[in-house]
Amino acid sequence: MAKFNPWHHVSPGENTPEIVNGIIEIPSGSRAKYELDKDSGLLILDRVLYSSVYYPANYGFIPKTYCEDNDPLDILILSQIDVVPLCVVPARVIGVMRMLDNGEADDKLIAVAEGDPSVNHIHNIDEMPPHFISELRNFFEDYKKLEKKTVVVEDFQDKETAMRILNESFEMYKEYREKK
Repeated sequence: MAKFNPWHHVSPGENTPEIVNGIIEIPSGSRAKYELDKDSGLLILDRVLYSSVYYPANYGFIPKTYCEDNDPLDILILSQIDVVPLCVVPARVIGVMRMLDNGEADDKLIAVAEGDPSVNHIHNIDEMPPHFISELRNFFEDYKKLEKKTVVVEDFQDKETAMRILNESFEMYKEYREKK
């Protein structure tokens, strides 16, 4: 009997790379670090964040993508609500946060929930309030400090760069699946 795995069996969307389906692992405001178990397709509690910080946006991944860190491409989806884990959220890509996690590339696409009128008017990262960008940077640079791990947010880049990274991750996924 074949098993369902959201990474492999959910469509990334019909209008990629502009609009993608993001699968939420961690709701905004959570201290729990849930992660997709690549074999079972279930979420596992990886850990509770060591620092007294909370995820500033809904956090998840884009199905049928693969990156250099051996994981699907990460996505932060902005919305006025905290989205439940494993919910598929159609989202408009607006930019990317270029990041190094312990020296390894770990980019995060930034998107807005298509079905949320409080954010769906935003089309590019430069439309975001500078303070929110600072909050994202601060969270990701600080959330692993008490674990003695280093995260460096290198830059925030526009949606064209984000869509290029997304398209590359689709190609890497195809190569990854061909090897399996």
